[in-house]
Amino acid sequence: MDQPARITITPADLHVVVRVGGETVAESHRPVVLEEKGLPTRYYLPRDDVRTDRLRRTDRNSTCPYKGQASYWSLEVGGTVHENIVWSYETPIPEAEPIAGLLCFYNERVDLTVGETSLT
Repeated sequence: MDQPARITITPADLHVVVRVGGETVAESHRPVVLEEKGLPTRYYLPRDDVRTDRLRRTDRNSTCPYKGQASYWSLEVGGTVHENIVWSYETPIPEAEPIAGLLCFYNERVDLTVGETSLT
């Protein structure tokens, strides 16, 4: 018997806004939504929709058997550095290819609005 997929990845036509410290650091109408069993829904955003000028790559990496190896960035807003708040799978495993190079924020560490709903 086949196991159900551990993750699902779906391009979406949603308005996603990410704020940190009261400042908008990302806004997109073209997120890729990733659902992973047992974890919060994640919204992966194109780099063009993120204030990448505020990001600083860190030396943190992690590995997920369903997505591959992630790289992390810290974000500076208003003189405060939010360590490892953003990640990306630069070269994910083939099953996770739709999120390649996109950026994702920890929902629980930002003010996240999807459509008209605030998720924080």
